[in-house]
Amino acid sequence: MKSSLRSGQLIKWKDDQGFGFIKPIDNTHEIFLHITEVRDATRRPIVGDTIYYRTSEQNGKVHASDAFILGARLSANSQHSSATPKNAVQGRSRTSSLLLETSLITVFPLIGAIHFGLTTNNSIPLFLYLTISIVSFTLYSDDKSRAQQKAWRIPEQTLILCDLAGGWIGGFIAQRKLRHKVSKSSYQFAFWLVVMMHHIVWLGWLISGKNLMG
Repeated sequence: MKSSLRSGQLIKWKDDQGFGFIKPIDNTHEIFLHITEVRDATRRPIVGDTIYYRTSEQNGKVHASDAFILGARLSANSQHSSATPKNAVQGRSRTSSLLLETSLITVFPLIGAIHFGLTTNNSIPLFLYLTISIVSFTLYSDDKSRAQQKAWRIPEQTLILCDLAGGWIGGFIAQRKLRHKVSKSSYQFAFWLVVMMHHIVWLGWLISGKNLMG
């Protein structure tokens, strides 16, 4: 059974992590709010917003659900007539951008892996890129889900090691598609260091690998 509609002011908001806290109008305990519970918003929440919400209980803790921002909510008509087409266009644009970015950073290593396979009759590097990238994407997705549920997280070292083993392509796609780990500079440094290492290895192969094989 849904609770009655309540209101309060957003007094804390961490936009990079997608959560904050509402101070109810009756000055009771602060209520946790996650971005996934904000409905039909024309923008992201900011501190000071008046939030209307219902409450629900999860893992013994009360949090806001079915929330909307006063003054920043789509009207019923715009949800159907303008919001959906706009979201669809934005979705296609993001997909196209992701495909382009992925193509640009993977074309060189994939050419190297294909060249290695043709030269040595060993397709293991290309196979690892394809299979471990799937594993990496799955791990990122699982970690994102755990973060939203405030559950035990997958260690960052595990994600980086998986990327290092060949899953960085799947890791890159997961970061961009799921918006996960993209705002943490220390993690991005480690991730792009892994990407650079793979590029250097294949550059070395393409320059001197054929001579080494001879």
